[in-house]
Amino acid sequence: MAVTFSLPTVLAKLADGQSTIQASGSTLGDVVAQIADRFPRLAPRLRDTTGGPYPFVTFYLNDEDIRFRNGFATPVTEGDEITVVAAIAGG
Repeated sequence: MAVTFSLPTVLAKLADGQSTIQASGSTLGDVVAQIADRFPRLAPRLRDTTGGPYPFVTFYLNDEDIRFRNGFATPVTEGDEITVVAAIAGG
């Protein structure tokens, strides 16, 4: 089932400049794994060494923060939209 995965500009650079990617999977973790396999330079920015989400990278599934659901175990369905928001520090 196809979902839309949207990246901020800073991360899109690691996905060959693509800010919107079509992917599939039954859970958010499946989708992230598929994208990580397709874009190895992006992989370490999306998930930690155990395959889980970083606390400073927020994933929204249809505008709902997955931290308040089941994290990467959250099911996805055809047509869902996943948005990645990476915390950026500055000063």
